[in-house]
Amino acid sequence: MYRESTHRLNENNIESSEDELIQDYVEKDIDIIEFGIEDVLSSRGRILILKTLAEMEELNISAIARVANLNHSTTTQHLSFLTKIGLVQEKKFGRIKIFRYKTENVRARSLKKLFEIWKNEKKY
Repeated sequence: MYRESTHRLNENNIESSEDELIQDYVEKDIDIIEFGIEDVLSSRGRILILKTLAEMEELNISAIARVANLNHSTTTQHLSFLTKIGLVQEKKFGRIKIFRYKTENVRARSLKKLFEIWKNEKKY
């Protein structure tokens, strides 16, 4: 009887610690807000971040700031907005935040295609 109850207790502790670990990898649930294209394209920094993520798929904040040549706080503010409008997805791994370009979003795919066309047009 004692073994069974401690075994169940241990199983519950293992399950709860596994749940805690899994929560670190779960995407942040964010209510996506409505926006106009002018809101997205109104900032040069925001465009640089979108181009960077569209090309490299996913990066941490420091790498995005370095590639886009922006400071950390500006990058954080833009990423917060881009996450709220659903073009970028944030994942947390402990203290590290990874941002991913949401290619499953039709607007994000459209912007990515625009960036590719714009980049390839310069070659001709």
